[in-house]
Amino acid sequence: MIKRLLDIFISFMGLVLASPLLLPAIIAVWLGDRHSPFYVAPRVGKGGREFRMVKLRSMVVNADKNKVDSTSANDPRITKVGHFIRKYKLDEVTQFWNVLIGDMSLVGPRPNVKRETDLYTPEEQRLLSVRPGVTDMSSIVFSDEGDILKNSNDPNLDYNQLIRPWKSRLSLFCIDHASPALDIKLVFLTAAAILKRKRALNGINAILRGFGANDELIRAALRVDPLVPTPPPGAKEVVTSREA
Repeated sequence: MIKRLLDIFISFMGLVLASPLLLPAIIAVWLGDRHSPFYVAPRVGKGGREFRMVKLRSMVVNADKNKVDSTSANDPRITKVGHFIRKYKLDEVTQFWNVLIGDMSLVGPRPNVKRETDLYTPEEQRLLSVRPGVTDMSSIVFSDEGDILKNSNDPNLDYNQLIRPWKSRLSLFCIDHASPALDIKLVFLTAAAILKRKRALNGINAILRGFGANDELIRAALRVDPLVPTPPPGAKEVVTSREA
C-alpha cells in the first residue's frame, strides 16, 4: 500500500514538474513529421500480462517494424528531436501515466518486449513477478546503453551478451531487497544520474555494499571493468543468438 501511494504521488508530481520541458518536446516531435508525438509500445508486465506503455516518440514512425529491440546511440531511426528527448530521459517521463493507472511502478525491472521475455531463463522469470518500473538500479547503471551498442553490427545479440546479464542481476537484487526507502533512494539517484552519472553510480555502490552484494556485482555496477559476454542469471552459457 505504501509503495502504491508513493507511486501515485511521485508520478503525479513528476508529470507536473516536467511539464515545462515535456510540453515543448511534444510539440517539437509533432512538428518534425506531423505524426503523433507518442509511441504506444506493447510491453510485458507483471505475471506476463501485456500492457501498452506510453512513450514520447524519439524515433521515426514505424521504427519498430524491423524488430531491432536494442537501440544504439547512433541508430538512424532516432530523430533529431529524439536525441534531445533521450539525453534528458523525457521519453521515460510519459511512463508516469502508466504508473498512475497501475500498469507500472516507479521502481521495478524495466518492461521488455515479448520477444525478449521469451528468452528469459527460469531465474529471470522472477522479473515478471512484480510490476515493471520506470527505473531501478539497472536503469542507472546502464543509462549509457545506447553508447555501449554504438556501431554494433548486431545490437540485439550484443545486448543479450553484454548488458542483459547484469541488468537482470541488478533488477533481481532490487526485487530481493525491495522497500519504500530503497524506492525513494533510487528515484533520487535516477534524477541525479541525468546531471552527474558518476555520483549516481557511487550511490548505487553504497546501496549494494550496504546489502552485502558480492564483489562481482559491485564491480559490474560501478562499470570499472570492460563488459564481456556473460551468461544471464540461471544460465551456464553465453547467449549466442536471439533464439537461444
